[in-house]
Amino acid sequence: MRVLIVEDDDKTACALAAGLGSTGFSTAVARTGEEGFLLLSAESFDLVVLDWMLPGRDGVDILRAVRKRGTKTPVLLLTARDSVVDRVLGLESGADDYLIKPFAFAELVARIRSLLRRAATAEPLKKTVADLQVDLEARRALRTGKPIQLTPREFDLLTYLLRQPGQVVTREMLARDVWKESNRMTPLDNVIDVHIAHLRRKVDEGHAVKLIHTVRGVGFVLREEACG
Repeated sequence: MRVLIVEDDDKTACALAAGLGSTGFSTAVARTGEEGFLLLSAESFDLVVLDWMLPGRDGVDILRAVRKRGTKTPVLLLTARDSVVDRVLGLESGADDYLIKPFAFAELVARIRSLLRRAATAEPLKKTVADLQVDLEARRALRTGKPIQLTPREFDLLTYLLRQPGQVVTREMLARDVWKESNRMTPLDNVIDVHIAHLRRKVDEGHAVKLIHTVRGVGFVLREEACG
């Protein structure tokens, strides 16, 4: 599970990243609300730990912006503001949970795991884009009602693209989140390109509406697009 920490205090940010890393989470850190918003726009995270008081745009501003955009990633809001009015404001702005500073690290981890369980339960087990249907539980994909024979890696790759429809995903994101090779010394670009080519052939070949597209110099995107 990958967690984005948005926290401007270096000591707190480093402590959270180290603690969550030792608990088995992969983490990324943003020091400002704007940096956090940009990371959420460009990469995929399972959960966000978001500090309320940030330089520039504060946590609630960022929270409102990502919710307005349709982002459903669970957000745990951290703040020293403990009045009922503040808690209501945070939750109504789109926070999934609220933790008052100072807090015990064990409670933070427990709340994160609770939010992740809730999010996993809430995710639809069947996803559809155009005439493509994917059953996450049965690990089965169909196009116009016809089964698509996918390898386990190809299915994981398709699922990753499906979870971010219309959003460009980079090769670095795929290496980290699908291949789980974030620390590899040599890039997986060629391997990823080969798998994307096989997946595109199986999903799009023979169909007027193409779903898997290469964004030159950036990565790949899943969206409806009729061929010209």
